[in-house]
Amino acid sequence: MTLQSDDNEEKLNKWRDKEEEDLTQLLSGKYKLPYLDLSVVTIDLDSLKIVPEKEARETNIAVFQSVGKKLQVAIQSPNPDTTKGILKNLEDKGYLLTVFMVSKNSLEKAWSRYKEVPKFTEVTIGAIDISGNKLEELMDKTTNINSFKEAILKIVETKKTHQISEILEVILAGGIKIGASDVHIEPEEENTRLRFRLDGVLHDIIFFDHKIYQLILSRLKLVSGLKLNIKDRAQDGRFSIHVKGNDIEIRTSTVPGAYGESVVMRILNPDSISVTFEELGIEKRLFEILSKEIKKPNGMILTTGPTGSGKTTTLYAVLKKIKTPEIKIITLEDPIEYHLPGITQTQTDTKKGYDFANGLRAILRQDPDVIMVGEIRDLETAKIAINAALTGHLVLSTLHTNNAAGTIPRLIDLGVNPNTIAPALNASLAQRLIRKLCDSCKIKTAPTEEEMSLILKTIESLPEGTEKPNIENIEIYKAGICDKCSNTGYKGRIGIFEAILVDDEIERLILKNPTESDIKEESKKQKIMTMSQDGILKVVNGETSLDELNRVIELEY
Repeated sequence: MTLQSDDNEEKLNKWRDKEEEDLTQLLSGKYKLPYLDLSVVTIDLDSLKIVPEKEARETNIAVFQSVGKKLQVAIQSPNPDTTKGILKNLEDKGYLLTVFMVSKNSLEKAWSRYKEVPKFTEVTIGAIDISGNKLEELMDKTTNINSFKEAILKIVETKKTHQISEILEVILAGGIKIGASDVHIEPEEENTRLRFRLDGVLHDIIFFDHKIYQLILSRLKLVSGLKLNIKDRAQDGRFSIHVKGNDIEIRTSTVPGAYGESVVMRILNPDSISVTFEELGIEKRLFEILSKEIKKPNGMILTTGPTGSGKTTTLYAVLKKIKTPEIKIITLEDPIEYHLPGITQTQTDTKKGYDFANGLRAILRQDPDVIMVGEIRDLETAKIAINAALTGHLVLSTLHTNNAAGTIPRLIDLGVNPNTIAPALNASLAQRLIRKLCDSCKIKTAPTEEEMSLILKTIESLPEGTEKPNIENIEIYKAGICDKCSNTGYKGRIGIFEAILVDDEIERLILKNPTESDIKEESKKQKIMTMSQDGILKVVNGETSLDELNRVIELEY
């Protein structure tokens, strides 16, 4: 009987709490203040101290987050004179306030955290500021993906709030140290999944409960400048951290899903584009050809491939290669991914009407020698870029096609006149990124009969003049497992490339509105390897595996 009575009382309390939250949300609309439930938000104890507990309770207020002079403040109602007075007092002290309307129950939960303030002051990192020193300390403790999993599991299993509040730092430190390009936080029906993208492939890291997910989400929104109370539409934000001498930018994207907001953090680490033109992995003969092409004073060079194929990294490597005090280089990007010293970088802003076409027109008035346009997406941008290439500028850009031969038909499909493509385009470079085998654990293996047939057929078809490997004793490698590569078998990536030069024959062919296969056939005379041939040679040289190459370009056995 007592158990049933307790159960009924618990249900009644839950109903009352829900009714209170619903009423608060309704009133927040009347007062035009954003509503917030503090039970799903990280309370920063250092921020809470800005208003002493006694005063906070008397004025029905709680400062729950802060970044410098910017405060996130929760109030029960904007009407009482005591509340108005404390808000004005904070503003008079130079604070910039963002005020949220919350229920009395929410405020009680916030106030209950005051008892933790003394012991929390020993923690060097706040719930908002991302400390570079703390990240470096955590990175030094992370040796591989396994040590990272252990560190995050230890925090997930703890019940101490001040340790759980550090979980964002642990995730970022692990991602940076291991070399992740993206961090995915994905709420599912029963729990939340954390994944890292390593060398272009996603890997499961850990699952944790929704309460921890809510704490991470709240904190991440605050550091990224996103609105806490917006959950039904996508938001984009960013923040920067200074770690081990590098300014690393984190781009945050949230999208509403069935079980909560899906989060992706893109880690823009300058170390990831420190690769030089010589280190891209371009085959010797093609490297010599491109080295001449990028030094020409005018014309257009296009890199092609799907998203994530390394086009931007290649263009940045080219810019670093040709940069001298004698030439003016301007870029137009969406957005600027990495900062290059000595180069003027600009960014599109479509909300203000500053797109690639408008930006390119503006850049041409800046007396540039070299222009890099992030992407050619439409006819207008293509026309302006081609005109720039025809009027004494070297133009570098990207295009979404599957191979080098598809560049010209793609430009024609956009509506560009073949008569202008032919004299403007110097070269088209297609590429993919493949993972490199880990040198510490790769396993030597004899190719199967089918694999050997593919390798021999490819070697036989290599262009005349290409240095061919010895076919008498071909051995290949497959992925192993070790700590150094976080048990993936791969460490780092390298490019595979193919190119088409617009010589006299290709120029005449362009004027006839050719198909992709027409261009492929004609370009064979240029004796440049295809991506497939380049990839097979990298397999034979032990740089990658057939499995990896087939994952990226789908080999024809």
